[in-house]
Amino acid sequence: MFTACILPFNYQFLALGTHFGKVFLLDIQGNVTQKFEIVQVFGLYTREGFHENFDCPIKVRSLLLYERNWLNRWKTSILHEGEGTITNIKWRANLIAWANNVGVKIYDISTKQRITNVLRDNVSLRPDMYPCSLCWKDNTTLIIGWGSSVKICAVKERDPTEMRDLPSRYVEIVSAFDTEFFLCGLAPLADQLVTLYYVKENSEHMEEEFRARPRLDIIQPLPESCEEISSDALTVRNFKDNECRDYRLEHSEGEPLFYIISPKDIVVAKERDQDDHIDWLLDKKKYEEALLAAEISFKNIKRHDKIGMAYINHLVENGDYDAAARKCQKVLGKNMELWENEVYRFKTIGQLKAISQYLPRGDLRLRPVIYEMILHEFLKTDYEGFAMLIREWPGELYNNMTIVQAVNDHLKKDPSNETLLKTLAELYTYDQRYDKALEIYLKLRHKDVYQLIHKHNLFSSIEDKIVLLMDFDKEKAVDMLLDNEDKISYLHKLFKRDHHKGQRYHERQISLYAEYDRPNLLPFLRDSTHCPLEKALEICQQRNFVEETVFLLSRMGNCRRALQMIMEELGDVDKAIEFAKEQDDAELWEDLISYSIDKPPFITGLLNNIGTHVDPILLIHRIKEGMRIPNLRDSLVKILQDYNLQILLREGCKKILVADSLSLLQKMHRTQMRGIRVDEENICESCHATILPSDTAQAFGVVVFHCRHMFHKECLPSPGTIPGAQFCNICSAKRRGPGSGILEMKK
Repeated sequence: MFTACILPFNYQFLALGTHFGKVFLLDIQGNVTQKFEIVQVFGLYTREGFHENFDCPIKVRSLLLYERNWLNRWKTSILHEGEGTITNIKWRANLIAWANNVGVKIYDISTKQRITNVLRDNVSLRPDMYPCSLCWKDNTTLIIGWGSSVKICAVKERDPTEMRDLPSRYVEIVSAFDTEFFLCGLAPLADQLVTLYYVKENSEHMEEEFRARPRLDIIQPLPESCEEISSDALTVRNFKDNECRDYRLEHSEGEPLFYIISPKDIVVAKERDQDDHIDWLLDKKKYEEALLAAEISFKNIKRHDKIGMAYINHLVENGDYDAAARKCQKVLGKNMELWENEVYRFKTIGQLKAISQYLPRGDLRLRPVIYEMILHEFLKTDYEGFAMLIREWPGELYNNMTIVQAVNDHLKKDPSNETLLKTLAELYTYDQRYDKALEIYLKLRHKDVYQLIHKHNLFSSIEDKIVLLMDFDKEKAVDMLLDNEDKISYLHKLFKRDHHKGQRYHERQISLYAEYDRPNLLPFLRDSTHCPLEKALEICQQRNFVEETVFLLSRMGNCRRALQMIMEELGDVDKAIEFAKEQDDAELWEDLISYSIDKPPFITGLLNNIGTHVDPILLIHRIKEGMRIPNLRDSLVKILQDYNLQILLREGCKKILVADSLSLLQKMHRTQMRGIRVDEENICESCHATILPSDTAQAFGVVVFHCRHMFHKECLPSPGTIPGAQFCNICSAKRRGPGSGILEMKK
């Protein structure tokens, strides 16, 4: 047999005291941390203080308060004595509450005053058999349970004008009510109470009472009554032999844990959370409700992250494949790995069709092989279902060519199957292979073939199928050709393939482009060398096509008129400057400056762009004094920067040129200073005799120029008018090139 209490240290402990005087300290998980063989009073984490040993069970008749004084000695104060045994003590902040056989006292440490004495109500109950239960809800609220009575007491500050000799605080009973059973313990739970009851009941067939299991209830206190929130009967060992005093309720302030202590058992209770509720729903196989509860409280659940998968498994096991596949959208979400695992599971059980309509097909997409696997499955057994998926699924989900090949393989076995042919045409259309798609539609004599041509703008693909269209529906074919002559462009394709073929139609093409396809008119005028320029100019001027007219005028040599149109019709200074740059004509620049001189925006454009083609000073000198020119400062700064850049480029080029010249001069000097080999094979360029005499013992003279021409000294002409100057006769026409220097050999 044992009793217990919670010790409020930095780490909370459960202290168990046995009937034989032993004390065990347990952590809140129930692990034994310390054990004491005899009853002692001492500090758990320090040797300071006092130690007292007791040889027999103790009964507290006096309440002493030990405090350290300024000499670090213990000072003892008697808080209470002389009213019998003290059965319960609870300390919170500056308030100490204790109970004896008379009632409950509250003491304020800060003022060293006893505040109140709450008397016991039912004096007929033996206090040793029905002990008082105390707990602090907060620093100023004490809850008292005694017998079947509950009182909630609030400690309040007294008005200073009412104090006189009274304590500075007083106690107000804010709630008092009786319960159906006898209280063994109390604990706060937010604004509610956890109560442990000892139950005695009368049997219907017996006059005597019997002891039932203890009850753990949660109640909502009211001013004069209470409301039951929940009630649980607890099974503990030997509950039929236990009395009210054998039970006790302790709670942990740090965690929502409650300890029900009995002589043979300790039961740990905690508040039920959403995980517990989901456990119950799963046990009852209420998967839909469990999934909904998990979604609502997804931030608070800790253990149930696979409810959805359990639900899907349950549906699959029961054969409800469509419902299981439908739930995949909600349960699997954006987890591609789970999606693919489920697809393969449905394939294993032969239910790919069930999951096919629920596969993700938006921003989240599975691997193409998954969609291809399902399409192949449908293609084997269900052509209509296959066609429906092709219509519903975006073509980006799968490899289009793979599926086209698979359809063609099936058509080899059944070449006239209309469902497969229509589906193949849709696949070709998505792949922009319109010619093949049209062949199929015309082969099937599809009633909407003309609508399909318009829908997908297939006019470029019907040029070689006009006969088939006429054979299918002559009237519709003619109407379509007449209504869309601008879209069926034979001449345009011919011109793109070869600029010279179809040259006799170029004049006609000008009118067609101008009427139906202006964007291609200017490229045609640039590329064609056979179109009549006067006719083209007339057509463009009639329709006021400025850009085309400007091009034709410049091509015909009337650049000044072209520039005038750019400036007057388009009002685009940048295009005018670009045109002047292309023509690179001084007169055009003069016309441009003259036209722009009274238009400030044009002046700004010129200042910003002509610096590398025209001297900006010529333009600046012609600007009228006092004219306001937008962004003039920025334009002038740009001119100076461009000028500075040109100067830097010139200086850089000059440095590079000087360095290169010096390097080449040094290289030439080194080359010219090299020795030249002279042997018996060399000849005199004048007499053509061997340059070296047969008898080298005799004196001889040889002159070798740097151009490697060699002469006998006596074969050279006289030096001329310049003393000491001698040149190679052969290279003299090159005006003293690199070979003008000489090397003279004498012996």
